[in-house]
Amino acid sequence: MAKTSAEQIIEEGGHPYDFHVSGPRNLSSPTWRDIISSNWKDNNYRRTVMACFIQAAYLLELDRQENKKGEDGLAPRWWKPFKYKLAQTLVDERDGSIFGAILEWDRAAALADFILMRPSGAPRAVLALRGTLLKSHTIRRDLEDDLRFLAWESLKGSVRFNVALETLKIAVERFGSCNVCIAGHSLGAGFAFQVGKTLAKEGVFVETHLFNPPSVSIAMSMRNLGEKAGYVWRRMKSIFPSAVEVLPNNEEEKGGSSSYGWGLLRAEVKKWVPHLYVNNSDYICCYYTDPADNAETNSVATDGSKKLLKGGDAQRGDATAKIFVMCNGTQKFLEAHGLEQWWSSDMELQLAIHDSKLITRQLKSIYTPQEKPQ
Repeated sequence: MAKTSAEQIIEEGGHPYDFHVSGPRNLSSPTWRDIISSNWKDNNYRRTVMACFIQAAYLLELDRQENKKGEDGLAPRWWKPFKYKLAQTLVDERDGSIFGAILEWDRAAALADFILMRPSGAPRAVLALRGTLLKSHTIRRDLEDDLRFLAWESLKGSVRFNVALETLKIAVERFGSCNVCIAGHSLGAGFAFQVGKTLAKEGVFVETHLFNPPSVSIAMSMRNLGEKAGYVWRRMKSIFPSAVEVLPNNEEEKGGSSSYGWGLLRAEVKKWVPHLYVNNSDYICCYYTDPADNAETNSVATDGSKKLLKGGDAQRGDATAKIFVMCNGTQKFLEAHGLEQWWSSDMELQLAIHDSKLITRQLKSIYTPQEKPQ
């Protein structure tokens, strides 16, 4: 049987994380017609680029661990095809690891390929946040934040949350909220979600893409799991104290001003519509597909695509999230939770637009009091 181009590249010495080995296969150099009509208006293209930018964030840390710098690293190959450049890396001061990056439109690179203008819909800047890396350099701090989220469904006490929030605010001040996106995978999606909610509370709505976002609703079937995670987290902090870490800020969690009511702000919150990419075989994020108690389901097919509308308000455009569900049958967890699936050309994707039970609860939690962790 003939070998695939990816297998040939690996045999010739290509790295398995090289863009030309494991990256998307359906990309081509844009024509003038593509530039004018803009690929960025296509949801599939947009999802692919966001996933590739997150992969670049993972590789920036792996490049750092392997002492690869600049063009010697693998990371740049994941943003250059889209005419973006690295503007800033987000560094965890606790261990020096890179957990995210700001990528900006590279006008010079675009002009070199005779692209005279930024395509319509292409963001000026994207904040990409990686998830957990099970490597000796990063595993301790990554798992510490994983346990923090599992214990309190909050990452607001983490160093990374503060850095990501301030970085995104600066980008919004420079380019405007409509020209900035935030994207994250796994733990990085948890940070992106909470950073996006924090800005939404302030009336700033940033386009948000969340791949395999974590959900503590997994603990519904394991009632004591959250308590055990909290105990483990506190034990870790007592053994490895860190002056810059704090517990989740309860005042911040409930929205700061108690004079704001959920009913009053619900319309404003709905201006922020995060995009969630969920695989039903991934037990970390599959609970996001649970509909609200009053949800109704309608199936609509448009242009051959599968589209699933849920929720009584969905058809009126009154949804709080767009949830894209992977439908490739039963998969193993590592495959279902992986980032690579989201730029695959043979995926079967359904679009579910609805007020999911979990989305509604998480948005509402910004404005309602919560119990302070002990």
